[in-house]
Amino acid sequence: MAARHGLRVDAVLVQAVIAGALSFAHLHDLASAAGQNGWKAWAYPVSVDLLMVAAWRRLRSEGPSRLAWCWFVVALFASLGANVATAGFLDLADPPALLRLGIAGWPALAFLGGTLLAHSSAAESEPVPPAPVADTADATAPAEQPVPDAERASATEPVPEPGRAPASPAPASSPTPAPSVPAVLIDHARKVADEYRTRTGSPIDTDTLRSRLGVPPHLADAIAAHLT
Repeated sequence: MAARHGLRVDAVLVQAVIAGALSFAHLHDLASAAGQNGWKAWAYPVSVDLLMVAAWRRLRSEGPSRLAWCWFVVALFASLGANVATAGFLDLADPPALLRLGIAGWPALAFLGGTLLAHSSAAESEPVPPAPVADTADATAPAEQPVPDAERASATEPVPEPGRAPASPAPASSPTPAPSVPAVLIDHARKVADEYRTRTGSPIDTDTLRSRLGVPPHLADAIAAHLT
């Protein structure tokens, strides 16, 4: 069983080497026919293959991304187009002007794709998920500010009428507890705060945190207290 597995892996590698060499040669021949002589004709297949590998590595490491898929399709189209063009569909002795234009503009296009793939992150390209609101229904009501017992007693104590015994004071109600914050919302807020610190170099303030999460001010204060 082990011998069969090793034979299958070796056959796949040999097939990959043969297919890569043929595609490499077709890209070289197409660039050479379009007027790119010497080392420049060999640089074109290297550029196409490197762009395809960079886009595929981005897809494997960071998951699906429209940016990575776009440049993977561009590189795949360039490689596949060269393979088809060198199969007799075009006269390589007298290539059309459109082919010369595409070959001449490829270096700038490949440089743009490689730069975008290398200097953009998945956090910037993907939208920030909305904050969950299922567990925060009870926390949407504004919290009451606690009032000292002495002020509450003086404010609620009725003035006794003449000839009438003063009524016994009503028992003081307990202060409203602070809103509870779900753990998933705190984790998401911590990611937003870390991304803001990495980008700006300073800790995120409460107003910015509230606008990023889309939560009420009192809930943003409670989340900021958990982040400190």
